[in-house]
Amino acid sequence: MNTQPDLILSAHHLNLIEEWIEKLDLDEQRVEELETELARAQIVKHFDLPKDRVGMGSRVTFQLGNKAETFTKTLCFPHELKDFEDGISIFAPIGSALLGLAIGQTIHWPGARGEQVVKIIDVEQELVESGAE
Repeated sequence: MNTQPDLILSAHHLNLIEEWIEKLDLDEQRVEELETELARAQIVKHFDLPKDRVGMGSRVTFQLGNKAETFTKTLCFPHELKDFEDGISIFAPIGSALLGLAIGQTIHWPGARGEQVVKIIDVEQELVESGAE
């Protein structure tokens, strides 16, 4: 597999994701892929997450493959999908691929139609969460 880009995640988001993994009955392969990504990430305090990094609640503009078309989605937890017109779950293959990436980074990620190449174009950060570290 290709060398994957560096990831940076907030400890707060990591804890929430791990709680959700325990709660949900997810496909074992999906969980393994996500946990592999989480394990290789650099973990920082919530408010130290760089502004150009995708975190939970980030509105992300990205490209798939070498297509010129861009997509803009808000990365969220499954119960929050109803709150965002453009929401995408962290547990969807493309949602997992976005987490922790920075503007300009590209990642190769397994998708429903085989390996996908995802490139981050822009990141807008979430509003401040209550209870964040």
